[in-house]
Amino acid sequence: MEPIIAPSILASDFSRLGEEVRAIEGAADWVHVDVMDNHFVPNLTIGLPVVTSLRKATTIPFDVHLMITDPQRWAPAYAEAGAYNVTFHAEACDDPVALAKTLRAAGAKAGLAIDRDTPVEPYLELLPHFDTILIMTIKAGFGGQAFMPELLGKVSDVRRRVAVNDLEIRIEVDGGIAADTIERAAEAGADAFVAGTAVYGAADPAEAIRKLRALAAGRMGLA
Repeated sequence: MEPIIAPSILASDFSRLGEEVRAIEGAADWVHVDVMDNHFVPNLTIGLPVVTSLRKATTIPFDVHLMITDPQRWAPAYAEAGAYNVTFHAEACDDPVALAKTLRAAGAKAGLAIDRDTPVEPYLELLPHFDTILIMTIKAGFGGQAFMPELLGKVSDVRRRVAVNDLEIRIEVDGGIAADTIERAAEAGADAFVAGTAVYGAADPAEAIRKLRALAAGRMGLA
């Protein structure tokens, strides 16, 4: 599959969210939306009303990453608001498969996120129920952290299981993805890449996305 670049608006100017998203039209594959609740993670970001309003500002698919407690209660509303992909954390959900079915029924792709300190092995059997598996390459909850290459072993584990079972699932990485790290993530088996500062900290966000995609594609053997 072609690489997916998903700029994180967590690194954008929140006072100009609509403009910031439009600045990556035609370049980004997804818009990554980090929803934090100040419970599951220490930070508090944006929620459903902002996502609903922002959905009207762009045609780029929304990749919503829920870093929240009780995703069973809140996640379906993001699907109903038009999110393309809704990812919730394994650590916050007692029945990930049931929630995945609910999200798909609501019209969204279902994603499962694995945080830095969580082993991926217990969730490998659940992969057929999901469209995306998100491996955190930092600790969830804060933008601007340094990439942790030691977490790429999880990506490789998922990629092997996907290959053995011939699954159609995106393997996404989130945390510290930039020009100097994206190739390692792609080599480990990732094919979707969340990039915050690397995009919104660049003078030309759209060009930064194109460069990241070219680097990932080259390492994936697609260039």
